[in-house]
Amino acid sequence: MAKQHTYALTIQWTGNKGEGTSTYRSYERSHTISVENKPDLLGSSDPSFRGDKTRYNPEELLVASLSSCHMLSYLHLCAVAGVVVLDYTDKATGTMAETPDGGGHFTEVTLYPLVVVAEESMVAKANELHHQANKLCFIANSCNFPVHHQPTCIAINVVESDSSI
Repeated sequence: MAKQHTYALTIQWTGNKGEGTSTYRSYERSHTISVENKPDLLGSSDPSFRGDKTRYNPEELLVASLSSCHMLSYLHLCAVAGVVVLDYTDKATGTMAETPDGGGHFTEVTLYPLVVVAEESMVAKANELHHQANKLCFIANSCNFPVHHQPTCIAINVVESDSSI
């Protein structure tokens, strides 16, 4: 039997301004996402849908999940392959299309990882490993839209210092 993992969290709507959902404009989209023993995340809808722009929205969290999962898969593969990653930053973007019925769906997400490795000789392998990381990413494998990658990798040759001087 394959290993299974279960994830539990609580969503609490905090946007009742006293009238509940009596009208479309009578309530806030604010909510709190709680996971045991972790800090709460404050959520809302996208500002385009009457949400609070200071809170995370589900669309941002989906893009963040894809970016985070890819990074973690990638760092694992680099460690196994002997590629020393010194820094990793991703400025991911996602595109969502609204449908006439008021719904919508993501059409694509693009990850733009900027990876810094220890040596120039590691750059080619570091770039290659993004393809394998995408195949392993649990979140990307759960999506019905393409997840693109446009990585940049640079090397900073690390010079070891002699601490006995």
